[in-house]
Amino acid sequence: MSFRRGVVRQSKFRHVFAQAWKAEHCIDDVRVSRVTWDGPLCAVNPKFTAVIIESGGGGAFLVLPLNKSGRIDQATPTVCGHAAPVLDVQWCPHDDNIIASASEDCTVKVWEVPDGGLTGPMTEPVVTLEGHSKRVGILAWHPTAFNILLTAGCDNLVCVWDVGTGELVYQIADAHPDLIYSVSWNREGSAICTVCKDKALRVIDPRRGTVLKVKEKVHDGTRPMRAVFLSDGKILTTGFSRMSERQLALWDTNDMSEPMAVQEMDTSNGVLLPYYDPDTNIVYLCGKGDCTIRYFEVTDESPYVHFLSLYSSKEPQRGAGFLSKRGVDVNKCEIARFYKLHERKVEPISMTVPRKSDLFQGDLYPDTAGVEPSLLAEDWIAGQDAAPLLVSLSGGYAGTPSKHRDKLRNKPKLLSQGPGTDSSPVPRQAASPTATTTAREMESEGVGVVQQRVTRAEGEGASDRARREEEVLSEVLAEVKALRLVVLAQGQRIELLERQLVRIEDGDV
Repeated sequence: MSFRRGVVRQSKFRHVFAQAWKAEHCIDDVRVSRVTWDGPLCAVNPKFTAVIIESGGGGAFLVLPLNKSGRIDQATPTVCGHAAPVLDVQWCPHDDNIIASASEDCTVKVWEVPDGGLTGPMTEPVVTLEGHSKRVGILAWHPTAFNILLTAGCDNLVCVWDVGTGELVYQIADAHPDLIYSVSWNREGSAICTVCKDKALRVIDPRRGTVLKVKEKVHDGTRPMRAVFLSDGKILTTGFSRMSERQLALWDTNDMSEPMAVQEMDTSNGVLLPYYDPDTNIVYLCGKGDCTIRYFEVTDESPYVHFLSLYSSKEPQRGAGFLSKRGVDVNKCEIARFYKLHERKVEPISMTVPRKSDLFQGDLYPDTAGVEPSLLAEDWIAGQDAAPLLVSLSGGYAGTPSKHRDKLRNKPKLLSQGPGTDSSPVPRQAASPTATTTAREMESEGVGVVQQRVTRAEGEGASDRARREEEVLSEVLAEVKALRLVVLAQGQRIELLERQLVRIEDGDV
């Protein structure tokens, strides 16, 4: 089934327009990586922009504050702990200071970036994950469970890690006969979808390692494909037809015999990278080497995938980073922002819905996934699933650190990383539950003894001072929370009064 753009319908996103930022707000003199890997090469969150760059003698990537602009000095510090080129970077959705990197050196490393950015070269990661035998090019953090990271490499393996302990908890070894092109979690993190060089789309339960659904020949072409889970459980894929035309297809996981919709676009060679916004149900397609960004709205009405518009520029893109909804400017009705990679420049591009009112537009900004995880790693491993915890963007997002963030930063040094030990991780299925429990009990007892000694060593005066500081801090936080509630209530009242005024001016009252 194919369809044309010219269908006129009612949608608040019909007039979304894209606009590149002015030159003075771009980042210049960035030596974007030339690695032959069809990845975005960039990751963005509300604090930082990370860009994979050219580096001699190993792999490196830049980490810059989000508001950074202008020329980047060649002496700017980088994250440079890999022994071979970096292929992918992904920010943790539950801690804006934690980033994972995958490399041709067959390892995945997790880093902690200081709040103000890098002050010197970073070579020591928080944890190194070693379980792949060939280069690793795909990273995907679990959307709702803290410290769960999925990796996929050219050894056709999918690995799921507990980053807090460095443990390989699940390994899917026999589901893919060839190179894995992409992996995507569903909304609750209970399943993943993958596309492979064998042209098949698979839905997999990562905890059991079982393939739940398979669709052969999702796209007939031989070029790489991509797949992404939508919030309602459907799957959107991009690929190529037998005639090398680029395609977009929508699949219902309950019946994958035929696609719900197919859109054929052009005959360009670039792989289409899909970026999905679950809040607005808009999919943005960025082609590697293209000068355009297409965007579509996915609805429950036929033909299901509706073309919205096309952003076009003169310069082709080497990759692109997609800013999470927590970072957009709600005061300007910005619903998405890309960071387009040129050969030596990073250019922000804002997607905006034109509105006359300066008030918060609640219909454009439903509650979005916040930084707080719904589950801990051990909960998800035990079989629990949960939807993301949502936060309001009214008045702009004011991020607070996750109460679980120290579980990664202050973790004990892993035995598998010490000298003279076997560094090969063992999947959870092969580990002895009794041995794991005993080790955890011993670790807990050891930490308890140390804490008791430290407590005895500290004077009573220090304890009293700390208690007073906590009481003062609690009072300040309570007052700030009360003031925020007052501001939100007044904002809603103003919005209601303005609506009444508009109705009066239009003669409806």
